[in-house]
Amino acid sequence: MAPAVKVYGWAVSPFVARPLLCLEEAGVDYELVPMSRAAGDHRQPDFLARNPFGQVPVLEDGDLTLFESRAIARHVLRKHKPELLGCGSPEAEAMVDVWLEVEAHQYNPAVSAIVVQCIILPLLGGARDQAVVDENVAKLKKVLEVYEARLSASRYLAGDDISLADLSHFPFTRYLMETEYAPLVAELPHVNAWWEGLKARPAARKVTELMPPDLGLGKKAEE
Repeated sequence: MAPAVKVYGWAVSPFVARPLLCLEEAGVDYELVPMSRAAGDHRQPDFLARNPFGQVPVLEDGDLTLFESRAIARHVLRKHKPELLGCGSPEAEAMVDVWLEVEAHQYNPAVSAIVVQCIILPLLGGARDQAVVDENVAKLKKVLEVYEARLSASRYLAGDDISLADLSHFPFTRYLMETEYAPLVAELPHVNAWWEGLKARPAARKVTELMPPDLGLGKKAEE
């Protein structure tokens, strides 16, 4: 029998990797439906019927169709592993929400800009804009200083237990650590220990196998 859960997208995308990581953490059987970015599969009518914005990922869970990676991640964990959302107390859930917002609005804009400039643009034949890199490295450094302080007092961002707040950082950080700016993480002892723990998780190791450092672009594969 085919899995009830289907994910549409290319796994090298950090946005697709986020829900894949949650599905793996929750032990959910799923199908990753192959798509071709180069062929424009995400702009075809059948895909636009699933996500009118034409972006990956899309998740189908029975009759439910969802898009937006963080919303998909929350749904998967709410249904299959709610402890990763802090379920159990309003206070724990609130802390997970806080650090998910930090990831989305403080961490992600800076780290994604660095990854785009340092990895994706060169692989596509473009040239990095070092001014953009420098600006976002400075921003990320300040954010990580806050993380270092937080993680010196707490094992994970939202508390003593791992949560989606931590897992949501994995996809873009996986690529950041392939750039010359990996020391931003590695030189902060508590942040580095947190990252080493995240990437060592079985679910993260499995998803990493789908995320080559060159995003497959070096072999003219799909982004």
